[in-house]
Amino acid sequence: MTASKPELLEKEGDRTLRGLLYDYFAFGRSLEACREIFANFVDLSTTQYLILIAIKNSTADEPMGVNQIAERLYLSGAFVTNEINKLVADGLLEKSPHPEDRRRVQLALTQHGVGLLIRLAALQRPVNDALFGMLTRDEFKMLSQLLSRLASSADSALKLAEHVKATLKSQEDQRALTTNSSAPRRKGRAALRNTR
Repeated sequence: MTASKPELLEKEGDRTLRGLLYDYFAFGRSLEACREIFANFVDLSTTQYLILIAIKNSTADEPMGVNQIAERLYLSGAFVTNEINKLVADGLLEKSPHPEDRRRVQLALTQHGVGLLIRLAALQRPVNDALFGMLTRDEFKMLSQLLSRLASSADSALKLAEHVKATLKSQEDQRALTTNSSAPRRKGRAALRNTR
């Protein structure tokens, strides 16, 4: 089985978990494809598109800076900085000093950036309605909460995957080394017996 927590298993084993993952991957592929269509429609990379959307949805109480965007999109700060600089150069974003910390910047859409997102919304609306329109309001709120919780734990799961993979690989290499180093000795003893 591919899981051990009782909450993830049934009498049939991990069949429901596998089904959930297959459905999630299928839905995820569709989301990725839609995101690429949205970004291409306004001549942006998918990351640049997400940055503009994140800044558009920020508030005066919670203005977006590089770190906030990186955290929101689960991306590295260096990568986000590079993409933001391109958006500033293209006239879609503007930077201003943070009022309380001069080492930080606040990001805002320019008029050009706002116009680009208004144009894009005409494409987003029907597609998002088609992606999520079969859910009730309560189902949609629950899905939003669940995905937020899953996303927040995904990074630690990825780090765990890398750690366990390295540990298992090391154990396998050690077993192979032990097996290979003992094999010639057994063969040598057999050859010695045959010469007597």
